Amino acid sequence: MKTIAIILASGSGERFGLDVPKQFVKIEGKTILEHAIEAFENHKLVDEIILVTNPDYIDLSKEIILKNSYKKITKVLKGGKTRKDSSYNGIMAINEKEAGVLIHDAARPFVDSQIIENCILALDKYKAICTAIESVDTLVEIDENNIVQNIPNRKFYMRAQTPQAFDLKIIKKAHELAQNAKDLTFTDDCGLVNQFALAKIFIVKGNEKNNKITYPIDIEVAGIVRKI
Repeated sequence: MKTIAIILASGSGERFGLDVPKQFVKIEGKTILEHAIEAFENHKLVDEIILVTNPDYIDLSKEIILKNSYKKITKVLKGGKTRKDSSYNGIMAINEKEAGVLIHDAARPFVDSQIIENCILALDKYKAICTAIESVDTLVEIDENNIVQNIPNRKFYMRAQTPQAFDLKIIKKAHELAQNAKDLTFTDDCGLVNQFALAKIFIVKGNEKNNKITYPIDIEVAGIVRKI
């Protein structure tokens, strides 16, 4: 079965405070987007890549692809207003009736090949996969007034990362159902599958190097981590 990676790079980078979205900022001479693409481009188990990018930066994205002669990118699509919309655009562009689908945030540029491989292999047994790491911090539940309501046992909680992997039919159905549930908001695709109880979600272990670039300080930290 074909394995298709969807890389979501359509964010505006508002929290980053720069003139361009964060996926076009460079770390060690390459843009964050290039690092993310190459993790999948160079992986032997990934057959195809679909890039969903910021509509205002389609041309720049295509220039980056051309410059690097990436072979696996078959489509460059415009992202939507939300992450869910962008993910939907990527999924609905898949022509195959059956496939394994990896959905990855370009803002996690240093995902390693082992995580990708573990996600793909897990699809032999499970229909939905979430990459996650243990929480080393105590979690607190608060109310609208910032008053702590509950302090759960952190051993039962993990921090979700990407890639997340799915059987194509499952994730397509999840997004189709979500189109009729306009009041629902989700921060990732496993949230959709869980909302509609379409499959059990298996956890593949991630790592700290796969953290998301969100703020400018994350660029500095990422550079340090890469040198370790």
